[in-house]
Parts: sequence; structure tokens; C-alpha cells
Amino acid sequence: MTLYESYGIVVAFAVGATFVLTFPVRWLAVRFGAVDNPGEHRMHSKPTPVIGGAAMLLAFCASIELASRLTPLAGIFSGSSEPLGVMLAAAVIYLVGLIDDVRDISAPAKVAGQVLAAMVLVFLGVTMYYFKIPFDPVPITLSPEILPLMTAVWVVGMANAVNLIDGLDGLAAGIVGIASAALCVYGLRLMHLGDLGANNVGPLIAAVTFGVCVGFLPHNFHPAKIFMGDGGALFLGLAMAASTMVIGGRTETVASFTDVPGLTFFRFAPLFIPFFILGVPILDTAFAIIRRSARRSSFAERDLGHLHHRLVRLGHGHRRSVLILWAWTALLSAFVLVPTFAPQANAYVPIGLAALAVGLYTVFRPAGRPAPTPRGHDHPSSQPAAEPRTLEPLPDETVLLRRKHGA
Repeated sequence: MTLYESYGIVVAFAVGATFVLTFPVRWLAVRFGAVDNPGEHRMHSKPTPVIGGAAMLLAFCASIELASRLTPLAGIFSGSSEPLGVMLAAAVIYLVGLIDDVRDISAPAKVAGQVLAAMVLVFLGVTMYYFKIPFDPVPITLSPEILPLMTAVWVVGMANAVNLIDGLDGLAAGIVGIASAALCVYGLRLMHLGDLGANNVGPLIAAVTFGVCVGFLPHNFHPAKIFMGDGGALFLGLAMAASTMVIGGRTETVASFTDVPGLTFFRFAPLFIPFFILGVPILDTAFAIIRRSARRSSFAERDLGHLHHRLVRLGHGHRRSVLILWAWTALLSAFVLVPTFAPQANAYVPIGLAALAVGLYTVFRPAGRPAPTPRGHDHPSSQPAAEPRTLEPLPDETVLLRRKHGA
């Protein structure tokens, strides 16, 4: 069995396990009342289970266990605590989101739980080692003192970026699925080039994350039969954070500008990879911070200015808005992958990125006037717009004179 066949088996198992486990999770959610009821500001029309992330987490852990039993992947687990660290941290951050799904918790408490999950990663060795500045051939070695802070910032940022984009059926699962697939291919490519250790756990985490997203989508695509909830979104964010740290922060060789021309942009700054493959949720988070800062409101406040809300207001509808954002994620991921396989495409990367940046800013830039914010939920209001008032024309001078003289 080859390495790639092993990855294929693990991905297929993750897809099947997630798909099957979601059925009992849906039943349990309905049985114990863990549902999101329709309301004035909801986009769904019937009670929908909201703990779908449980199926994703269980399938994720089962897939990692399966991978440990496959000979080509055994080296990843030999003498390493990192796979266990990822599973434990995923469980911690999922429980934080689950509590928020069942009963709301404050934003500081939610962030504290995310930091706790990040510290689990640090304690069990799932951290970055180097930080590469673009086009600087000498990487910065991160000291043990700064690693906890860097890991916490990375995990909290990724987790909340995925959580913010989870506003339409299938959106977060699709975006993370596409991004994790691209990250897995990128990591395996670095292994092939000798830049990444053969026992690096990052590509495996990305592959399993892709599998659980694909397995969950049949249940979650519009109209969704179950939601992943905050627990599922935070779990996916942690999985992406862990895989990007151990892939982007552990490249072992220092390339020269003449080694592999097609990898110039991304080989010299691998930690910038997630800012491309996760460009949609990261851009959405950045706009949300700008928007709320301009209003001087809390960053935890919900509003209707997210990218998916803008697309719906433009008239694209639920499914089409999701497909458009999936397409943007696939396009951004292509800018990472194509140069690694086609060096001649390297010259077009800066032009393409500039065009994408202009297009995204033009279409999705924060509006000058903030959208109205419904109380308690982050969905477009279903209230019909008020009818515009029609002003009656003023009477002309002749009519005024007739009225004056009693005509």
C-alpha cells in the first residue's frame, strides 16, 4: 500500500463515518431538544438540530485512529503525542461551542475556552517552529516563551473566522473542505520536495478534515437537516489552525530563489498559505472588525454585513450565494497550488492576486451605512420593507387663487 492510497482510505472512511454518524446525532438532538427553532429572524422554516459537529468530531477521531493502523502512516504516530494533542484539543474546543449552542455563554468565556484548547496543543507539541518572512531566506526560530501566545492567537483567529462564515447552510463545511483539501495537497507536495518531514501530521489532519466536511455536507446543504453549530465551526477552525501550524511552521530547508521558481511566493512564506486558502472567512472577519470598529460596537455583536449576507441581498439566493463563495475559495486555493506544479505560472501570481483583491474589495467592501441588526441572531430579517411614502404634488398658483376667492 502506498502513501497516497493510505490517504485515500482515511479520507473515504472519514466521509462515510461522518455521513453515517450524523443520523444518530440528528435523532439525539431532536430527542433532547438541541434544536434551533424558526423565528422572525431565522432563515430556516422548521426546527433544526444544531449539534452536527458531534458527528464530525467522532468521525475525525475514528479516522485518526484508523490512520495509526496503516503502515505507510505509522511513522506519524511513532513516538509522537501530536495526533493525541489534536484530538484532545478538538474535544475541548467542541465542548466550548456545544455549551454555547445549548445555552449562551459570554464572549470572554468562549475565548478562554479556545485558549485552553490552544494550550492543549502547545502541551502536546502541536505548534509551529519557524516563522518565515516573505523572500527572506533565513527563517525566524520561535522561542518556547512565545510559542503559547502565537498558538493561542492562531487558534482563536482561525476558529472565529470559520465560526463567522457559518451563516448559510453548507457554507462553512464547503469552504473548510476546499481549503483543507488544498492544504493537504500542498503539504504532500512539500514532502515530495523535501521541505517537510515525512512524519509531519499536518497533511493527515487536513485530509481527515476534508473527509468530515464532505461527509457532513449531504445533511447540511440547503435546506439543512442539521447544523454543525458553534461547536462544529470551532472544531473545524482548530483543525485548520493545527494543520497550518505544523505544515507552514515546520518547513525544514531554506530554499534559494533559483531552486524551484514556481514555489517562490509560497515556499518562502508558508505560514501565509492559510491567508489564501481561507481567504473568504479571513476577509469576512477583517471586514467585520472594521465595520464594528467604525460603529464603536463590540466585536461580539452580530450584524448583517457578512459576505454571505451581502450576496443574498444582491439577489443570488441561498444556494447560489454558497456556491459563489465556494468558487472564490477554490480560486484562491488554486493560486497556492498551481505554481507548485507549474513553475511558468509563477509570473502571473502577483497580477492574479491583485485582481482578486480588487474584485473582492469592490464587491464585498464594508458599506458606508451599517445594516440593521436584529436582536439575538445573525440572519437577515424576514420583515418586509416599509412601503415608500408618496408625496402629493403641491397645487399650482391658479388653484390657490380659486380657493382664495371661493371659486
